Amino acid sequence: MNKTVRWKTAQFFEFLWWKRYLKNKSPELYLQNKLKYWKEVYEKLADKLTINERTKILDAGCGPSGMYMLFPHNEVFAVDPLLSEYEKLNIFSYSMYPNVKFFQSTIEEFQFTRKFDVIFCLNVINHVSDIKKAIANLTSCLSDNGKIVYSIDVHNYNFLKFIFSSIPGDILHPHQYSSEDYKSLFEESGLFEIYNETIKKGLIFNYEVFILTKPTALN
Repeated sequence: MNKTVRWKTAQFFEFLWWKRYLKNKSPELYLQNKLKYWKEVYEKLADKLTINERTKILDAGCGPSGMYMLFPHNEVFAVDPLLSEYEKLNIFSYSMYPNVKFFQSTIEEFQFTRKFDVIFCLNVINHVSDIKKAIANLTSCLSDNGKIVYSIDVHNYNFLKFIFSSIPGDILHPHQYSSEDYKSLFEESGLFEIYNETIKKGLIFNYEVFILTKPTALN
């Protein structure tokens, strides 16, 4: 399948998934649970990120209920290509997050006007169309000694990775890579790994978190 077609197909099914997932849920309860989830995620990573109220944060591929929910006192940018679609859901509106600057764009194409101290790209990077361009763009807007956090489903077996790459068995994720593949992509963009942990083990995929930084000389 053509790369662009596969990405657009994935985006279509991404929004469809959200509509079905939220259909019978209480918006208030969903948002409470989502905020609790992000707090738990952050607590596991907090000692490696050092976020205070002066920290400039980017939530890349933010979705309708992203990490931006957790930092009401920070300057936060949030980018996602489906924001206009998410406005149709009863869990999201721009007015709910007055400190967040939202931009409807792909990660690859968005023109960042500043550097960020911490970038979150959670459950996102394998959704993009051009993964190398997306990683390079995020790397370029990382501040001196800033941290970027990726969380990703990674393949456990090369033969399944090949099958999923050839036939879209995982329609929401255009990119099918192993942990080592992602490490190579991050290294190619000038990032250095400072933390990597398997959060959840699975039969086909493991769910991993990476925290990376970039030497000052490369900024």
